[in-house]
Amino acid sequence: MLIDNKSIAIVGGGPAGLTLARLLQLKNADVKVYERDINKHARVQGSPLDMHEDSGLAALRKADLLEEFKKAFRPGADKALIVNEKAEIFFSDHETKPDEDFGAEHFRPEIDRGPLRNMLLESLHPETVVWDSHFISMEPHNDGWLLHFKNGTSAHADLVIAADGANSKVRPYLTEIKPVYSGIIMLEGNVSKDHAPNISSLIKGGKIMAFGNTQNVLLGQKGNGDLGFYASFKADENWVLNSGLNFSDHHQILEWFRKEYPEWSDIWYELFKNANTPFIPRLIHHMPLDQTWEAKSNVTLMGDAAHVMPPFAGEGANMAMLDALELSEHLTDNSYRTLQEAISNYETKMRKRAALATKESLENGERMHSENALATMLEFFNSHLTS
Repeated sequence: MLIDNKSIAIVGGGPAGLTLARLLQLKNADVKVYERDINKHARVQGSPLDMHEDSGLAALRKADLLEEFKKAFRPGADKALIVNEKAEIFFSDHETKPDEDFGAEHFRPEIDRGPLRNMLLESLHPETVVWDSHFISMEPHNDGWLLHFKNGTSAHADLVIAADGANSKVRPYLTEIKPVYSGIIMLEGNVSKDHAPNISSLIKGGKIMAFGNTQNVLLGQKGNGDLGFYASFKADENWVLNSGLNFSDHHQILEWFRKEYPEWSDIWYELFKNANTPFIPRLIHHMPLDQTWEAKSNVTLMGDAAHVMPPFAGEGANMAMLDALELSEHLTDNSYRTLQEAISNYETKMRKRAALATKESLENGERMHSENALATMLEFFNSHLTS
């Protein structure tokens, strides 16, 4: 096997990095995961993830973790409502979608990030994850790399795999190509279920997509009942600075919402009045669809580090976990003569499918932020139901 007697460093302990570590350990590889979080108890932030049959779930099957996933996912969390600015319901699959339908092409079970990470961590050998390892830089060392971390420690690896997200610090060692701005900003907030009773009673444990004229409010309920939400809109790349908003001030953010979303009902106000602060403005970026680079034998990329994309097709985490599956197979495939050949083949396939997923995400983003977004998205969802 090409990675026999090779030390492998995965930089980043998100779903993709941990899935890859699990898959490689099943092949008896020598692998460490270097994660910036202080320990396994660090708070895992972000909205729940929906797993797709041919990507995220395929990786979990290969990792022999599907049964554990079934114990941890949230039945019914993938059920959705589509509403207008007044919170009037135009689409619901709550009555028709089964809570569990594993193996079906369009079943996309949701899981909170914390339970997913815990499940993956428990599947790894003890001491696989090296916590409090904030990657700073690396330098060539023999045929591999010497990695340096913020806490002053260093580590050698024959192969470095970047799973450190959209702002990857490993990526520049392979390519100078950078993400580009999509034109869309998502203002993120989180609110206790007790402080948003009207929306909580409407969402029923699932998610809500509210579409107006070029503007959205997108919500998902978490395992503890709290709501994660995003006000999503098109804006200039300098909007965060030019807005003059204090994102820790509820009053300012609510007044901004009232002004910029004037046609929207006051039912949405409880989200902005009562959210935990600060709100987080997220500029949505993506990698160029035609990106390419020359493969190396001792470093490669996966997940957002390789192909950050908008969230409007739910493909980001799934593509990342599919990266883990395919990379593990390439690294352990004896038909390749060299690591560089195996990595090059993986990267070529990865970039091609990631470009298709990114294109789909960008197109969905345009639909969701069009002048007739509600009608457009209703047609889109109904066509998928009948296909």
